Amino acid sequence: MMAQNRYSLDFEKPILELERKIEELKGLTSKEGLDFEEEINRLQQRLKKLERETFANLTPWQTVQLARHPNRPKSLTLAKLIFDDFILLHGDRLYSDDQAIVGGFARIGEERLVFIGHQKGESIKENLARNFGMAHPEGYRKAKRLMNLAEKFSRPVVTFIDTPGAYPGIEAEERGQAEAIAANLEYMSQLKVPIVVIIIGEGGSGGALGIGVGDRTLMLENAIYSVISPEGCAAILWKDQAKMEEAAKALRITSQDLLDLKIIDGTIPEPMGGAHRDVEQTALNIKQAVTKHLRELKDLTPAELIQKRYKKYRGIGKFKRG
Repeated sequence: MMAQNRYSLDFEKPILELERKIEELKGLTSKEGLDFEEEINRLQQRLKKLERETFANLTPWQTVQLARHPNRPKSLTLAKLIFDDFILLHGDRLYSDDQAIVGGFARIGEERLVFIGHQKGESIKENLARNFGMAHPEGYRKAKRLMNLAEKFSRPVVTFIDTPGAYPGIEAEERGQAEAIAANLEYMSQLKVPIVVIIIGEGGSGGALGIGVGDRTLMLENAIYSVISPEGCAAILWKDQAKMEEAAKALRITSQDLLDLKIIDGTIPEPMGGAHRDVEQTALNIKQAVTKHLRELKDLTPAELIQKRYKKYRGIGKFKRG
């Protein structure tokens, strides 16, 4: 994929530089009629090798950086590519319409469902409006209202998680942030329709859990899911944010770590270099995963769904003494 004029991470820069060289040579070939085919092929082989070496050996901290990449596709971007129909609904009917959480009725083929997701901004202005994906209590209450509609109309729920955490400001606490998240945890645990949860970027603490209780929990390959950010962990345990790379490793926040620990049920592959490098392919991979898991959950009765959901979460964190 051609490098776009966009933000790049330090470990991406050698790859982007090679891509620029290839595009320059292609431009000279078309404009000047010069033959650089041999050189272009050589650089393309070198590029593939560099991509494989870079992205097959990411450190946990580099994975954190990819999960937070400014160009990583957001919930609404993916929703528009995945769903054949999508109608946004607004407001919690109690206080306001929190733009950090979006949702509504959606359709994939013949499957009608309710979609809910955290939404970060695509620009500084939008990020301020959406509070960088950090929801207030009214956001979680909006999500709960949408879940209630899902149960009422017997539609499965699909949630996309992408947040550093719930907003910790005083106004959020005054309006009952902890209660709103706790109420959602209780409500989702007893919801009588299938729930598929997908962490598409950051899955941070209770902010993620507020829409994160599901029958199936999946993660994009380069997403992260943790009780605290590496920076927060480093500040608390070491009193030094410079230890964030060490904290990222210790927290076991990558998709493979969490799959090994049986916290999640599966991973969804990303294009080489991350979801931001090929948004359409990322959306297709998510669509296939959603379709597969909803099909598997479809024939379960409400009582079976709730029982299996209960066993799934009761089983997390089990250990045996040696």
